[in-house]
Amino acid sequence: ARIEDIDKIRGLGLGADDYISKPFSPAELVARVKMHINRYKRLKRGNTPEQMDTIDLGRLRILPATRRVYVENNEISLTNKEYELLLCFVSNPEIVLSKERLYDKIWGEDTFGDLKTVTVHIKRLREKIEADPANPRHIQTVWGSGYRFTV
Repeated sequence: ARIEDIDKIRGLGLGADDYISKPFSPAELVARVKMHINRYKRLKRGNTPEQMDTIDLGRLRILPATRRVYVENNEISLTNKEYELLLCFVSNPEIVLSKERLYDKIWGEDTFGDLKTVTVHIKRLREKIEADPANPRHIQTVWGSGYRFTV
């Protein structure tokens, strides 16, 4: 309800991206929201692993454009789900991802299945990318919570 210039300046100075004063038209509100969504998409573009040329993680290198993965300069073959799991982990480094979240993201929320599928795929992925799958360096188990990817 504040329309004075000082109120707008204060709001923007405190971190607001935009300011709209009352009364406002719904059309203006929709236009401003769309503008902010487009700005967010422009800023986000190019930052996702799928859009990067190469993702170098030490002994692990991923080429998203060609869906190729190399471990110590040797190309490895991954199934689609293993590749999607790896990209999900790379997109969320150091973040603990639960089996449920991974299942929903990779297999889809509407898919009926067992969470053991996630465990099996992670085991296979570890066997392909880890130097010692029994003591994984990259895909770590966080007991009672899920999995975390470290570089």
